[in-house]
Amino acid sequence: MKNKFNIYCKYFLASGVTVAVISCSNTKFLKDGQMLYTGAEVKIESDSLTKKEKSELQSALEENLTPKPNSTFLGLRPKLYAYNTTEEPKKEKGLKYWLKYKFGEEPVLLGDVDREFNKDIIVNYSENKGYFNAKAKYDTVSKNKKAQVIYTLNPGARYLISNVNFPQDSTLINTEIQNLKTKTLLKSGNPFDLDVIKNERQRIDDGLKDKGFYYFSPDNIIVQADSTVTKEPKVELIVKLKDNTPKLATEQFTIDKVVVFPNYNLRDAKKGKYNIPMNPDSLKGYEYNDIYVVDPDKKFKPRIFDRALYFNKGDIYNRKDHNLSLNRLISLGVFKFVKNDFVVSDSLNHKFDAYYVLTPRELQSLRLEALGRTNSANYAGSELNLNWTQRNFFRGAEQFKASVYGAFDVQMGGPADAENIFRAGTNVQLSIPRIVAPFRFNSSSAFVPRTNIQLGYEFQNRTTLYTLNTFNASFGYQWKENVRKEHELKVIDISLIDPANVTQKYMDKFPQNPYLERVVEQQLIFGPTYSYTYSTTMLPRKNTFYYKGMLDLAGNITGLVTGANAKEGKEKTIFGVPFSQYAKIENDIRFYHKFNEKTSFASRLIAGVAIPYGNSEHIPFSRQFFVGGSNSIRAFRARTLGPGSYDPRPQRAEGFVFDQSGDVKLELNAEYRANLYKFLNVAAFVDAGNIWLINDDIDDKGVNTRPGGKFSKEFLSEIAVGAGVGLRLDFSILVLRLDLAMPLRVPYYEKGDRWTFDRINFGDSSWRKDNLILNIAIGYPF
Repeated sequence: MKNKFNIYCKYFLASGVTVAVISCSNTKFLKDGQMLYTGAEVKIESDSLTKKEKSELQSALEENLTPKPNSTFLGLRPKLYAYNTTEEPKKEKGLKYWLKYKFGEEPVLLGDVDREFNKDIIVNYSENKGYFNAKAKYDTVSKNKKAQVIYTLNPGARYLISNVNFPQDSTLINTEIQNLKTKTLLKSGNPFDLDVIKNERQRIDDGLKDKGFYYFSPDNIIVQADSTVTKEPKVELIVKLKDNTPKLATEQFTIDKVVVFPNYNLRDAKKGKYNIPMNPDSLKGYEYNDIYVVDPDKKFKPRIFDRALYFNKGDIYNRKDHNLSLNRLISLGVFKFVKNDFVVSDSLNHKFDAYYVLTPRELQSLRLEALGRTNSANYAGSELNLNWTQRNFFRGAEQFKASVYGAFDVQMGGPADAENIFRAGTNVQLSIPRIVAPFRFNSSSAFVPRTNIQLGYEFQNRTTLYTLNTFNASFGYQWKENVRKEHELKVIDISLIDPANVTQKYMDKFPQNPYLERVVEQQLIFGPTYSYTYSTTMLPRKNTFYYKGMLDLAGNITGLVTGANAKEGKEKTIFGVPFSQYAKIENDIRFYHKFNEKTSFASRLIAGVAIPYGNSEHIPFSRQFFVGGSNSIRAFRARTLGPGSYDPRPQRAEGFVFDQSGDVKLELNAEYRANLYKFLNVAAFVDAGNIWLINDDIDDKGVNTRPGGKFSKEFLSEIAVGAGVGLRLDFSILVLRLDLAMPLRVPYYEKGDRWTFDRINFGDSSWRKDNLILNIAIGYPF
């Protein structure tokens, strides 16, 4: 133990010396008189501001200062060091050029800093935030060829809003502005803030656009500030139209004609065909519910436009309906480009025509995909997919997709009769852009609701074990309330699993592993499923959130009606096949925090439980939970962990390893992500979790074949933990991920001895072989 401590001390000492050497070495490359700029600090001298107000103002001011110093990592400047130590490359390519000019950073010098300009920025920003008497100065602190600039701000008193006045007159536009003032962002007692004033102008513009003032602009609003009304640091705000506001901006417009060109292309544009404005009456089209459709070839049924467009003849223009119509046209999935124009048709009566120019996507596509893959369970293989898509199947923007695929996976480094896997199947799906149901479904969402019908078949052959034939069919609906909330309801989701060719080798394992027998039982699973997704990850925020909840109810009504009770020997069948009865719920919660443009934190919590009852004593294998692998707990091979503290090593010793499944799942993942260079990212991660059984696996002799697998109050002591580092090559359209992980806590070790820190030995090749797991995958794990 003492020797290890001495070794660690040497490592820490060597690391400290390295840090010191690299930190100092960057300055030796500077010329005489040059100083390395290390950044700026803003100090605020004020007795009237709270600590929080000072901190917020300081952070905002420092963010606006230019230039930024050279980037640092753990107190070092590796990019600057790479620039300084790399020789000038002879060509604009190669490793030297990449190190010096792509990865490296040219030194930021004190001479690059315009201190007077930054001082003006500090004063101007402060004034925009209500500190009208702000004064600033600066000082430069230098040492050992390094320099820092200290800016000192005396902001003075912050001016507050004393009163907000919206002058009245008899015009229509002023009447609408008066109706909007009750929700003003400008409140008496709040600090003067130029950003809030800009937002108020935008709010008024949004409100007027929804009332037909199409040509209005935020720039037509002026907010005057009067600080002479009182001797106190207060200001009165006057919100009104500018005197030079164009007359067109003050007029309320209504829709005259709605004209749709659903088959527009660039060739037509070059020929001058369908130029806007035009006389719709002269075109070869037809009218459908007040919409004039110009579609000579009749490629599209007109009712899809009637459903998508929210403008009708005679309606007052409304920007919400404007954006809603465009979004719904795009979400149909059949148009590549959607263009919209409004052209004044009757200036006297303030009317304009609405034109929708739509460029279709290729209505049919055929795609062949060839994939090569490996996984952490020592399998390598390939997959071939042939996909055909028709985006306007019944001329109503219905999307029909058909695919045929084949795949094989070979166990590398295993026994001669390894469990190689072959899969082949087909799948067809029809997606209809409306709710097909005996009831009326009205949606004002920007996303078109869909009815989805799906049929599929898969043949799976595990060469030395068994064959499975899986048939599935589903019918359901998918709709989005808005960009954040999405629902999917499968009214019926049916799966029939029919085994064949079960080998004696596999059946010989049944007495010791009864759960293996359930894998090759005939299974009929049917019932509704529902999922709800809420996400803010698409929004430009520092903190974003993702949640997906899923509820799966199988055989519930049928089991209730038939009085099924498998525990009492009253198992019911349909066409001779027992049907599954269970309730399953799963929750996937993710949180993302963005530190800056190059670093972020990502975390995920998965919690789920599946409970069999009535006609089932166990959850079907295909509906159970699994952990381990490249998108789960990466320190353990795919589907080899759990359940609970069950020890799979005796199985492995026999050369037989099967997927471990469970009825309860708990998993937590956390990652720190950083960008090194453009497409090159790194990560450090920790994964934890496990799966458990609801009921013990008891064989015919009453023996528990997976001891420790049942969920109990001891579940926390059975959590597996792994950690590692990753390298990600992010090419936007493709992310190649390599994660190297090792176990830190193994749940099937003796209780009290499950942490593995004292067993880590990177110098031992056998330890590395058993404990370092390389995961190669496409895309981020979450």
